[in-house]
Amino acid sequence: MSRRFVPKVVSANDLLEGHAVWLTEDDRWSPDMGEAELLEDEAHAQIRLLFARAQPHIVGADLVDAAPSPTGPVPLHFREAFRTHGPTNYHHGKRAEGLTPRGRIPGAQDGV
Repeated sequence: MSRRFVPKVVSANDLLEGHAVWLTEDDRWSPDMGEAELLEDEAHAQIRLLFARAQPHIVGADLVDAAPSPTGPVPLHFREAFRTHGPTNYHHGKRAEGLTPRGRIPGAQDGV
């Protein structure tokens, strides 16, 4: 017995920036999952995934479970929900103040 297809979105990362992006219906990559194309047909989802994986500026394209909402698709799993909040690699602590263990970072500005 086959399982019912769960709607999906195509999720990936921008090659140069590293940010999570989602494929839109008009073939754009958006940093907002709410703009993603919700794929409700398994065959169409596979075609969209092939399209995504052929893009030279995208890495790690995959289909992830999503649900419809008034503001667009929303993630069903923690990992994808976490990715919608953006990167977590911002500087913190002394690094955010432009400091290293040996002093100030050359050319650093406060808070950068």
